[in-house]
Amino acid sequence: MNEKPTILLVDDSENDRFLMRAAFKMAKCDILLQEVHNGEEALAYLKGDGPYGDRNQYPLPSVMLLDLNMPKMNGFDVLGWVRAQPVLKHLPISILTASIRSDDMVRSYDLGANSFLVKPSNLDALTAMMRCLCDWIKINRFPPFTA
Repeated sequence: MNEKPTILLVDDSENDRFLMRAAFKMAKCDILLQEVHNGEEALAYLKGDGPYGDRNQYPLPSVMLLDLNMPKMNGFDVLGWVRAQPVLKHLPISILTASIRSDDMVRSYDLGANSFLVKPSNLDALTAMMRCLCDWIKINRFPPFTA
């Protein structure tokens, strides 16, 4: 089993995923970054469906970074689904979005988000944000996933 903390990045933008990989690398985060491209893939990953059934290769995440505006199934839908699952109800979920709409922030917290992060406009700021996230993951205690 993988001993590194795992972050599940849910984002439909290839450019944003590329920048996140670069930011984690520049921040020297000792984490396993798993990526999915939309909300439906996020649910499949969390349920262990299809290719995600091997938990050694696709461990349950310590934290999920969730974009809001995605096709097929948006971040609000994913957030609502996760919070309705007894096994996943304590999974820390940080919204990571370009949205600065206060309605999106309030709705995210109402649905059970743990934080609301606005994507910085440059790689240095994104790297600093991810370094803070990685430092928090190192010192935080996470509850086990149990049914």
